[in-house]
Amino acid sequence: MKFITPAQAADLVGAESSLIASGSGGGHAVPEALLAALGERFRQTGAPGGLTLTHVVGIGDRQDRGAAHLAQPGMVRRLITSALIDAPAFIPMALADQVEAYTLPQGVLSQLMRDMAAGRPGLITRTGLHTFVDPRQDGGLQGGRMSEPRVELIQIGGQDWLRFLPFQIDVAFLRGTTADEDGNISMEQEAIPGEMLSTAQAVRRMGGKVIVQVKRVARSGALRSRDVRIPGILVDHVVVVPEQSQTYATDYDPSYSGELRVPLNRIKPLEFGARKIIARRAAMELRPGAVCNIGAGISTGISTVAAEEGILDRITLTNEQGFIGGAPLTGPDSGAAQNWSAMVDQPYQFDFYDGGGIDVAFLSFVEVNAQGDVNISRFNGTIVGIGGFVNISQNAKETVFSGTFTAGGLDIACEDGTLRIVTEGRHKKFCDTVQQVSYSGPFAAREGRKALFVTERAVFRLADGRLTLEEIAPGIDLDRDILAHMDFKPDLVNRPKLMDKRLFATQPMGLSEADVFQRIGACED
Repeated sequence: MKFITPAQAADLVGAESSLIASGSGGGHAVPEALLAALGERFRQTGAPGGLTLTHVVGIGDRQDRGAAHLAQPGMVRRLITSALIDAPAFIPMALADQVEAYTLPQGVLSQLMRDMAAGRPGLITRTGLHTFVDPRQDGGLQGGRMSEPRVELIQIGGQDWLRFLPFQIDVAFLRGTTADEDGNISMEQEAIPGEMLSTAQAVRRMGGKVIVQVKRVARSGALRSRDVRIPGILVDHVVVVPEQSQTYATDYDPSYSGELRVPLNRIKPLEFGARKIIARRAAMELRPGAVCNIGAGISTGISTVAAEEGILDRITLTNEQGFIGGAPLTGPDSGAAQNWSAMVDQPYQFDFYDGGGIDVAFLSFVEVNAQGDVNISRFNGTIVGIGGFVNISQNAKETVFSGTFTAGGLDIACEDGTLRIVTEGRHKKFCDTVQQVSYSGPFAAREGRKALFVTERAVFRLADGRLTLEEIAPGIDLDRDILAHMDFKPDLVNRPKLMDKRLFATQPMGLSEADVFQRIGACED
């Protein structure tokens, strides 16, 4: 194990080699200095080119950091990740077929690291069936020409399964907080755990180099043995970056790393508007004792609503990065959490998810059709990716999809518990066809999974294979404000009930006083 500089680390990446980088979203455990040094080396020398780049979660500030350092023509020929949106410089390259780009489920990639570490023949799972990840559709390909398949369809016991194939990794860029002189790595200030250990094990098994960026160095034997997350036997080189920040937006917050629990009144309430109305209505699906997942987009507001309403401690919120309990964060630090009860490595969180551990999942939608197919991955000429969406939605007992009814310039007003559309959005979201299938409504129905679709003006349920309108906001006209902006006519219950008028007022709704939260007992079915 040697201590080296970021530039020396960049020199260890050879032409046409395969590189994996750790981290999540806006700088959470992202080895930023290593990626920046590698990008600078290519700008100065034109090397190394033709790389295969893998990162399990999207990494970047949605501008020029993270994976975006490597989004240079000729530098990356293949990209394997769950999301492109955090490094948008890769999106036009994928759309122009300049890079062979795949967006595979976050949980799949995370668990695949563990299977690759053990030398298994890939990951065998049902996650991804009947979505664009299925080889009968796109096989996860988002740009370029498929050089070799990432996934294949197999049958076991008369059932369809997917086998995600292992692949070579030559270099790993990982991150921790402290390294001792023997290369043991702790992560006491990191905002997420990731799959650091599994990745290091996989790369070491393949004969590759494991390089870890840290903030500080301790003498040999100074780290508590139980705090070591990557043993030194798996580490080849350490790069010390004293200015390493916890995330791109936050230099250091001890509540992110579980060193401090903050009062709930520090969790800032959502600003009143369409997003808060939707998050509130989705939060009405919470039940005492429920184990939930909070996804990206509007759904991230559910934790702040639960805190404002005084019910956060009556439920268990989780996110795919490995947190159990507490409040997942919103905004640029989304992916981290505060006041969590436990933190597990990401592959194990997805084991729990895939096994049906989530009672209710709260996710977003961009397009939905009459049979309940949902698209969040590719639309309006851009590629977002899939994140943990497929693992979560395909295995949760019930999924609540949240989103505005239309997109692009939507403006609303609320008066006396009613809703009025001031300016309608330019883009329809309830479409005849969806560009990509991120969630299969028919498959979910066959599996007995429930789905609810929440917007600021209407609530739909997937019933008998069709979207059914169940609720309508006070002040909204069915024909003018709903049906006129859908490509299909949903099934209608005899008389859609009115959405709760408290949704459309600025003061808290008083959810803690609801009958269900006054009863003591387990989560009801």
